[in-house]
Amino acid sequence: MTVLFPALRDASTAPALRFGDRALSYRQLASVAGALAERIAGETRIAVWATPTIETSVAVVAALLAGVAAVPVNPKIGESELAHIVRDSAPSVVLAEPGAELPGPLADLPRIDVAAAAPPEATQPPPPPFEPGDGTPALIVYTSGTTGPPKGVVLPRRALAHTLDALQDAWRWTADDVLVHALPLFHVHGLILGVLGPLRRGGSVHHLGRFSTDAVTRELSGDGTMLFGVPTMYHRLAAAAGHDPALAKALAAARLLVSGSAALPLTDHERITAASGRRVIERYGMTETLMNTSVRADGPDAVGTVGVPLPGVGIRLVDEAGRTIETSDDETVGEIQVRGPNLFTEYLNRPDATAAAFDGAWFRTGDMAIRDTSGNYRIVGRKATDLIKSGGYKIGAGEIENALLAHPGVAEAAVTGIPDEDLGERIVAWVVPESGPDAGPPPSGEELADHVARQLAPHKRPRTVHFLDALPRNDMGKVMKRELHA
Repeated sequence: MTVLFPALRDASTAPALRFGDRALSYRQLASVAGALAERIAGETRIAVWATPTIETSVAVVAALLAGVAAVPVNPKIGESELAHIVRDSAPSVVLAEPGAELPGPLADLPRIDVAAAAPPEATQPPPPPFEPGDGTPALIVYTSGTTGPPKGVVLPRRALAHTLDALQDAWRWTADDVLVHALPLFHVHGLILGVLGPLRRGGSVHHLGRFSTDAVTRELSGDGTMLFGVPTMYHRLAAAAGHDPALAKALAAARLLVSGSAALPLTDHERITAASGRRVIERYGMTETLMNTSVRADGPDAVGTVGVPLPGVGIRLVDEAGRTIETSDDETVGEIQVRGPNLFTEYLNRPDATAAAFDGAWFRTGDMAIRDTSGNYRIVGRKATDLIKSGGYKIGAGEIENALLAHPGVAEAAVTGIPDEDLGERIVAWVVPESGPDAGPPPSGEELADHVARQLAPHKRPRTVHFLDALPRNDMGKVMKRELHA
């Protein structure tokens, strides 16, 4: 039996959570979460209206203390998707911050308002409840459904503990670290890594509520030691740091800058390093696997990669026939398969989908990657949307996107493939030109295609270039490529 949060049992007065001007120490968090855990003990599943608030954090911690599976719900969710999640997961109660207006399917459930007012420090928390076995479901996180309704990924307690302990090793994460972020709390990155991670280490988290470069500057200039973000956030930091000495100094003072949920363009890596002298490290994970690889905090530079396998995680590349790829070079592309204690248990109510997702003990990620000679993995994209087979070549969309972003006239870029009678698939680029007073005239499609051909190889040049005002992105900053074609 794994104790997920030893610091809660110690009930010290060290800071645990801070959201804006609201904060809880470990003793206070143990008191409010422990009291809520007693109220929900015996429930099978609960829904959590996962706003970026201290109440969401208290609700999830209480569910974990009570051994009740929590279903975090995106507060921006659409009606049909919400109806599916509530029907599929069948929560018996919903936890929400006081005053929050809940939409139909959740409003029909019994509701508990989460009390997160800090009790006096002298108050002794109730004794922690007995924690269940490591295989007990901890969270049910719904994936975005690209080919059907979202699937509920059942994450056991062992997966949470293993991933957070593996990141402790890779990132040298300690109780002295103060994590700064502004990520949503309904998914793995913001909730598991960004809230439960600090709590497992005995450190603290400062959630910004809303992301801004000023807020990052303030927190990292104070006691913040680590920053978690997605590429859109780091893109804004990269753009601002070059002319904002205070931000550059704050980034330089951070012990660790981590980007995840999508690939960080090389241009943003370079601009942040040039301004601050600090490198951004990347990691790779999925809802079903939590974290698989990372660039190590104490390791060599590996810009453009997601690093090496985390301790205890097995990773292999397989070809289209399912054969293991032994080659480590800069060219051979294969699908990533993963095994280890970080894996999910099942897709809720979907034994068919669960069985189809595995090759024996190996989970089929659907992500395509290259393994270099140092053992670092470089993601080239999703098998379904980012691997382009054109003219007999297998081409990763990511490297073309990085080449486009290296052009001074390009602010954002996405690359897809569409059917072509001659080539098999034709490379298509979707580009948002740079704008603003310092931007020059926008580039032409031919100029950008030639630029890619010079940077990479002629067969990787886009055959079609579309210009857009913005790329469609989800809440985690990932480009929704299917919407481009739609």
